[in-house]
Amino acid sequence: MATIELTKDNFKDTIDSNPIVLIDFWASWCAPCRSFAPTFESAAEQNADIAFAKVNTEEQQELAAAFNIRSIPTLMAFREKVIVYADSGALPAAALQQLIEGVRQLDMDKVRAEIAAEEGKA
Repeated sequence: MATIELTKDNFKDTIDSNPIVLIDFWASWCAPCRSFAPTFESAAEQNADIAFAKVNTEEQQELAAAFNIRSIPTLMAFREKVIVYADSGALPAAALQQLIEGVRQLDMDKVRAEIAAEEGKA
């Protein structure tokens, strides 16, 4: 599956209509972003059940700001509309695949319970 170019216009629909979405926040001037791009594309081809998306932080500044992106590349994973991973830095292919497997194996009832418990403390 090809990667989706995310914008503020299609972001919500993409998150709502896919059980797992992996997002790469990037910019064309960023050398680590450019070196990570083939790894991300390859993972997208190998994991057709996951939506792989890219946010060009130069063109989608509002979206990058909404997620407090301070460093690129930043990788973010959504599972059932919940952010379950967010970290900056390019990952090697094996680490990216390990992240994907980890996201697939999450017990989302447990994740939601942990989020509710944290929100209850606030």
